[in-house]
Amino acid sequence: MYYLRPLGFLYGETAREAVAADRAAWIARGPVAFLQVEQYERSDAGISRNVYTYREIRETGDTHIRSGLDRICAPRHNSGGLDFDRLRIMGILNVTPDSFSDGGDFAETERAIAHGKSMKVAGADIIDIGGESTRPGAAPVSAEEEIARVDPVICSLLEEGVPLSLDTRNAEVMRVGLKRGVVMINDVSALTHDPEAIATVGKSSATVVLMHSLGDPQTMQDDPTYEDVLLDVYDALDQRIETCLAHGISRERIIADPGIGFGKTVGHNLRLLEGLSLLHGLGVPLMLGVSRKSFIGKLNNEENPRNRLAGSLAALIVGAQQGVQVFRVHDVRESRQALNTWSSSVDGLN
Repeated sequence: MYYLRPLGFLYGETAREAVAADRAAWIARGPVAFLQVEQYERSDAGISRNVYTYREIRETGDTHIRSGLDRICAPRHNSGGLDFDRLRIMGILNVTPDSFSDGGDFAETERAIAHGKSMKVAGADIIDIGGESTRPGAAPVSAEEEIARVDPVICSLLEEGVPLSLDTRNAEVMRVGLKRGVVMINDVSALTHDPEAIATVGKSSATVVLMHSLGDPQTMQDDPTYEDVLLDVYDALDQRIETCLAHGISRERIIADPGIGFGKTVGHNLRLLEGLSLLHGLGVPLMLGVSRKSFIGKLNNEENPRNRLAGSLAALIVGAQQGVQVFRVHDVRESRQALNTWSSSVDGLN
């Protein structure tokens, strides 16, 4: 099994010149180009790694390697009401009493609606509404309770013209949201928790975010182990994408999320961040959710999630530098400012 990870990232005029000279290529048609490729090979003998120039890897006669390179470079189509001509922000709206960072802040319907509107004004491209906490150790809630939490918020924000995603693992909740008009389903189980979920999404026109998680929220942090977390997450997401394709969900309707913090240690999370660009080989847009997460707290001895903004922004930039297209955040205004500043710094004010 071969895996290709773009390396040697270039931006702005330097990237355009290198691409024009055929020394580099764009990741998903920009704004990040790459000069090199790290090739992983996994077999019964273990995992080997070699680094090649873009030209060397492009000229190989291996069909599998060439198709992998094509997936990395192919443009990403508009999905869930989003195009990818710039970095996109998904604002987090937890209508729950027990989410890890803001549980209870927006459990009251009117406060949730007001916060959703404010996130749109602050620069969110889409709002992700969730009525069930999926933090480590969280207990499940019934579909009826979840619907009661999210439905009035969905209805009100849709009337305001706010594009919406629904953060749920449950097909019954998905059906309600899709009927109302949400354009995206964000499922932390990658459509595995509810046996009816994949057919529910398949019958719709909505985009789905497939997130990697090891186990369910109550057990996922019980000694998570991998052979190689980066390659294992890639394989799991690739398999879920293939299953979606078999159920009528086109690649153009899929976004992949490596699931930072979901069944991962601090070391696993850092390995994923460092190697994010490998996931472009999936051939779909990538979403990164690092906002206020516990690994930032553990790295910086900060127990209060609300005090992890600086670390969250730093991790966003790591993703932007590797071509991630969508960022799921609590702090929309600050995240938009950080991403706009980074984009301008690498490409100028053209």
